[in-house]
Amino acid sequence: MFLRRVPEVHPQDLAEELRRPERPLLVDVREPDETAVSVLPEALCIPMDSLPDRLQELPKDREIVLVCRSGARSGACTRFLLQQGFTKVRNLRGGMIAWARTVDPQLPVA
Repeated sequence: MFLRRVPEVHPQDLAEELRRPERPLLVDVREPDETAVSVLPEALCIPMDSLPDRLQELPKDREIVLVCRSGARSGACTRFLLQQGFTKVRNLRGGMIAWARTVDPQLPVA
């Protein structure tokens, strides 16, 4: 079965976007034990399994970037949000691992 690629943003580009006044909403879909180790500033933490029940917390009129450890779970969540009618959603390519490698090497990743 062919799965459509989801829109992505590279860590360096997201870092630039987060410096702007109109910054995207970050949604971290990792589990609480993972976000206890590290989380990007101002990220809304909604574990992947809770996302369907918490859709009302997400604005459809704002850019949303989904984040996980490697980009796989957040990619699936990006696809899910697109199916739910969200149009301004992107996946953080490579997840927190890529963020730590390219933007913030001091950031621990669980």
